[in-house]
Amino acid sequence: MTMNKKRILYIVAACTLSFAQMGCSDLLDQAPQGELIDTDLVGGTYESEIFGMYAAMRDYALTSGTTALAIHSFRSEDAEKGSTSTDGAGAAKMYDEFNYDASDGMLQGYWSANYSLIHKVNTLLESMKAGNLTDGNLVNKAEALFFRAYCYFNLVRAFGEVPLIDFKINQSSDANIPKSSVNDIYALIDRDLTEAEKYLPRTWESKYIGRLTWGAARSLHARTYMMRNDWSNLWTAATDVINSGIYNLNTPFNDIFRESGENCSESIFELQCTATSSLPESEDIGSKFALVQGVRGSGEWNMGWGWNTPTETLANAFEAGDPRKDETLLYFIKVGESPSLIPANQPYNEKPVATNDVIAKYFNKKAYTNPTYRAKYTKFGFWFNIRLIRYADVVLMAAEAAIEQNNTKSAKDYLEMVRSRARGKNINILPKITTDDQVKLRNAIRQERRAELAMEFDRFYDLVRWGIAEDVLGSFGYQKKHALLPLPQEEIDKSNGVLKQNPDYL
Repeated sequence: MTMNKKRILYIVAACTLSFAQMGCSDLLDQAPQGELIDTDLVGGTYESEIFGMYAAMRDYALTSGTTALAIHSFRSEDAEKGSTSTDGAGAAKMYDEFNYDASDGMLQGYWSANYSLIHKVNTLLESMKAGNLTDGNLVNKAEALFFRAYCYFNLVRAFGEVPLIDFKINQSSDANIPKSSVNDIYALIDRDLTEAEKYLPRTWESKYIGRLTWGAARSLHARTYMMRNDWSNLWTAATDVINSGIYNLNTPFNDIFRESGENCSESIFELQCTATSSLPESEDIGSKFALVQGVRGSGEWNMGWGWNTPTETLANAFEAGDPRKDETLLYFIKVGESPSLIPANQPYNEKPVATNDVIAKYFNKKAYTNPTYRAKYTKFGFWFNIRLIRYADVVLMAAEAAIEQNNTKSAKDYLEMVRSRARGKNINILPKITTDDQVKLRNAIRQERRAELAMEFDRFYDLVRWGIAEDVLGSFGYQKKHALLPLPQEEIDKSNGVLKQNPDYL
């Protein structure tokens, strides 16, 4: 395949190795992500628009901020708003306690961020109709189609029926159309991802690390099948990725969420972020992902806002001795408490001190930053990459598809792949699951998803698709109608009757 080699550095990751390799180069030496290097540009391609879409993916409401975390994470039993009781009290009421309000600002922000990226894609696709596309242009098109599918998957999971806009918007009235059915939205997602899978490369050369690949599209496709409980197509998509041999679970779990584990051997889709001496807190090249979830302390421990915190329910859900517990929960003390009350957090031997008004027992260690980089740049971690699709997730998708099709051998084999990595060399923990009972094995796979993927965005949607959300979340105020959010009231109002509210919120 011939491709234009236009280089835009926000795609260049901290690593100089390929996805299939482990380890990273020194973040302190990397070039800024987001700065256009004019001497590298080659005219006649669409890459500048594509790189703008990668930047949009780091949007506060889409992936990196409290808005995204509220919708994807707070609503499960394993995470809560966190911070203090007065900071974001409305968000806690809405997303932790299921008092949905169609006028909520986060709701509007999430809707707008997803549709903003969809509109960018549609505009680009319209411009591509003007002439013949080179191989490189087809790759750009595939990247755009992935982003549109990603956003519509966000929207259909969150709201159900939404307007299906797959055309360029020339004036605002063009977007004022009725909702489409869930089936029609998934049909567009399927078409977009099938096309993306056709043209995205299996791997990129190292200077383009972080760009979308066939594996990212196929894995996202698997996730969409999983949400629909389409076990046959899920099995095919997940095992396609597994059998490709591109990814592996060789990276130790305790490295995955450290800077040294960025773009490691199981990274399938990871948003690239960085900081520089001149731009230590810039969203142009980084994100607020670590800041939003950082330790809410003072002085040297003022590392962030302390939102999206693990619950005691999650802490108690890990099996005895599971090392993933200590890699998910960031232990801290409050001002005036003895450091002996908590273990030191590895690998940096730190015992963070939080303010006394913090309501959580833990912070999210999967957003915990290296103190060397904090000293070099800022305490707020704008350089911290956002892991969106990991290979372990795909392996567990295959395990779930297998057990739902009564393929117990494959289900156990894939389950053991993940447990074995977590177990490491300690044979006394996380014993191999040997049961052939479908119910017991199904529950074991569900438990493994909970432990392996804790605080990684999808627990709430797992509960919904398994049909157990009401049982698990009922004590928090959840009812069946809360599987879907209300459409933003602002969108309803400005549509002049075209856009109808979800029935449960009329």
